[in-house]
Amino acid sequence: MRYPFPAGAAVVVLTAALAACGSSFDGHNAASEGRAPATRAPVTAPSTGPGATASSGAPAQRTSEPPKLPTDELTPATGSFDKKQKEYLVDRVPKGMDPAAVLQTGQETCDKLTYLVKVDRDTAVGAIVTGEIADAEPAVEHLCTQHEELVQEASRGYADGTYKDEQIRPGKYHDVTPTENCTWQITGANGKNLVSGSSTAGKRAGITLPDAARAFTSTGCYAWLPEGEHE
Repeated sequence: MRYPFPAGAAVVVLTAALAACGSSFDGHNAASEGRAPATRAPVTAPSTGPGATASSGAPAQRTSEPPKLPTDELTPATGSFDKKQKEYLVDRVPKGMDPAAVLQTGQETCDKLTYLVKVDRDTAVGAIVTGEIADAEPAVEHLCTQHEELVQEASRGYADGTYKDEQIRPGKYHDVTPTENCTWQITGANGKNLVSGSSTAGKRAGITLPDAARAFTSTGCYAWLPEGEHE
């Protein structure tokens, strides 16, 4: 089978990875490498996937970002950053924050991906799709390039939500860690129902988004990943 890993177990693995990888970076570890311990906010998944239409239909409110530390001031209290680390930090460190703390957050992201991909690759990609592992793309680009394929695959996936018109990418997909109430619907022109379905008892399912699809809605399925790239 293509994805024999039990869906329920994948949720447990993801939760454990987020906790274990985060706790592994304590103050002693950071200090031993010349890095300050970071204060980490809880990781939460968005209610809709990348490009999805929010149920309220209202645009998100933008908040002003604090000024960023100039590039020439991106230096740790002790030691130095290598080229890739400094590239990761550019325009990412608010003034008044230790650059080493921001770097540590990126390194933790890489560690979470490394842990998850060894256990279940689909769960790792799904966590990127949903945003449960946040800011994976910049971390992978600069700090752990070995995970580039995970980010590339995630960019073609869907988190739970509603997608329309140009957001639709025809092809075959399978879901990741569905709940017992995983449902989906694909509609065409004028809202005509093309196909709909559900997955009971948390069993994984596959769907095909046809060329005629104009909208795709998923609920309780966590994420959908494209078929055909990795066996």
